[in-house]
Amino acid sequence: MNRSYTFDDVDKAILAEIEAQFPVEHRPFQTLGQKLGLSEQECLSRIDHLKAAHVIRQISAVFDARALGYHTTVVAMRIEPARAQEAVRLISQHPGVSHSYALNDRFNVWFIIHVPPADSLEQIINVLHALAKSDETIVLPALRFYKAGTRHDLTDEGSWLEHQEEPGDASRGTAAIPPLTEQDIRFIRIAQEDLPLLEIPYAVWAEQVESSEEEFFAWAKRVEHLGYMNRFAAVFHHRHGESLANAMVVWQVPPEQVDAIGEQMALFREIIGCYRYPTYPNWPYPLCTAIRAATSAACMEVAKRIEERVGRFPHKHLFSTQEHKRVRITYFSPDLDAWRHTVGVIR
Repeated sequence: MNRSYTFDDVDKAILAEIEAQFPVEHRPFQTLGQKLGLSEQECLSRIDHLKAAHVIRQISAVFDARALGYHTTVVAMRIEPARAQEAVRLISQHPGVSHSYALNDRFNVWFIIHVPPADSLEQIINVLHALAKSDETIVLPALRFYKAGTRHDLTDEGSWLEHQEEPGDASRGTAAIPPLTEQDIRFIRIAQEDLPLLEIPYAVWAEQVESSEEEFFAWAKRVEHLGYMNRFAAVFHHRHGESLANAMVVWQVPPEQVDAIGEQMALFREIIGCYRYPTYPNWPYPLCTAIRAATSAACMEVAKRIEERVGRFPHKHLFSTQEHKRVRITYFSPDLDAWRHTVGVIR
């Protein structure tokens, strides 16, 4: 974000509206302007300035990964430090890796991966394990959400600590949702792009996929009703002016106490995410809390207050030492085919 940019009340009203929902209709900027008492051109001009100031990143569809059939998980690898940089480079080449970080732990390389329904999550992780020459790899899908990272004003991907699917996604049944068609995938690909700042922007998209506005509008209404799409909205850039620290604290809690303790931990204001993960012989931590505070020391103080409320359990503080990749995932990206071909993955 451009830290010198000054927001007025109209800018704030625009941002609030387009974060919640952006119109999907013939002249969306006219509709938005009428709602806020602006002309179509003033609405377009203000949004253009907010994009130039690196406040608005893009306006596009926000899809539900689970409904689309995507599988998402956190993966942690133990890699010889001398090989870590090359390992991360190879891991990050997968188009479905959205976040990858180095952490201060024996499991020193962490990433989040998203794979489409036609791919095997296990196979892809095995391939990345081999490419990275990982000494040990653990897969940490969120088994339960006690608190999930929510949208924050003027942020885009945010920290990997909060980049998890929302609680509703974890429990939503998808068996009754009809399978995606080739037309669905064409529309999904175009709807993830940045909407052109034109009076009739959807006409441009429709033409690019050899369709019509009416077909696109009908499709958007249908996929939102079915749950494929959460909404059409703006995505904001991260507030680089904020100097907040993030920490992940993992807790060794007895299985029969995990749910009760997790629900108590989620009540803390500084907790931006609280999840239940599977455990392994070398990873006995079923509870993960993502903490955001002013400093790393403040994050550790939050952990102490958690202990005072829920009791003392073995735990450790994890901090990222280097960010390697942080991007928005492009669903059904054609780049996946090139990656599969490069590494020899057979579907």
